[in-house]
Amino acid sequence: MVVRIGFLSIAHLHAHSYGRAINGLTGCRLVGIYDPDQERGMQGAKEMGTEYFADPAELLSQTDAVIICSENSRHREFTELAAKHGCHVLCEKPIATTLEDARAMIDACARAGVKLQIAFPVRFVTPVLRVKEMLDSGAVGKVLAIVGTNQGQMPGGWFADPELAGGGAVMDHTVHVVDLIRWFLGKEFVSVYAEVDNMLWDTGIDDCGMLSMELEDGTIVTQDPSWSRPMTFPTWGNVTMRIIGTQGMIDLDAFAQNFVVYDDAHRKVSERSFAEDMDLGLIQDFIQMIVEDREPTITGYDGLKALEVALAAYRSAQEKKPVALG
Repeated sequence: MVVRIGFLSIAHLHAHSYGRAINGLTGCRLVGIYDPDQERGMQGAKEMGTEYFADPAELLSQTDAVIICSENSRHREFTELAAKHGCHVLCEKPIATTLEDARAMIDACARAGVKLQIAFPVRFVTPVLRVKEMLDSGAVGKVLAIVGTNQGQMPGGWFADPELAGGGAVMDHTVHVVDLIRWFLGKEFVSVYAEVDNMLWDTGIDDCGMLSMELEDGTIVTQDPSWSRPMTFPTWGNVTMRIIGTQGMIDLDAFAQNFVVYDDAHRKVSERSFAEDMDLGLIQDFIQMIVEDREPTITGYDGLKALEVALAAYRSAQEKKPVALG
């Protein structure tokens, strides 16, 4: 079986990485790209060696599945369109900008009998997989507390437009760590207290914050989701955790695969990353899900619960008090 895949928008930064993954794998084929921004879509199609479609319906009639890399506010629109045409969906995170839209996306795919997977590629990095195995085996006993970060570079563009993105750094980066913790421990978040601000970049949208959270079993979690990494940072950002249990502690740095380059010719010192391709792991899993006709590894519900925490953080910062979930 060759899985035919198309893109509905390539506005998101990860789209080209997903395209490279598809083109490098057997068992799938990149049919084409639709993007409401014709210039962006045509340029992307040229770079990925595929076709640009001016009509999304024409593309969807020739695909088994789509990857949605649009602005966050358009995820519902494109997911419902894909479901209407019977196409499975891999949707970039966050699942949506409102819980209403997230629920509508889940319902649309369920009614159409198609699968909805959310793009949380950090689950497929080897250090993260090893931590999951350690926690499942009880290596640190009962987990008591987690200190996490998902600090990134300032992405610019529509990511700094609250109408299109639904928020800034807190919306962009809270969801990664929240998803990992839910997956690691199988527990839900029950409360959030957040401090959110614009202090690093002249954008008018939140670029830094600190979240204090609690899980249903009493585990406490803090997270820094700020856009605080410099443009010279060797990767797009980081995902780190210190997981403290009754019998030990785990330190996780998901992308700590860098080396230092001393360049005398240009009198420059830089870091280069050789981190594994987490996007490739995500795309492989998505294709296997379709071929094996199984449930998604990362479901629409997973996306909904991660979004719920991010939205609660904004509400907490506005009301200056903890917000209960559920």
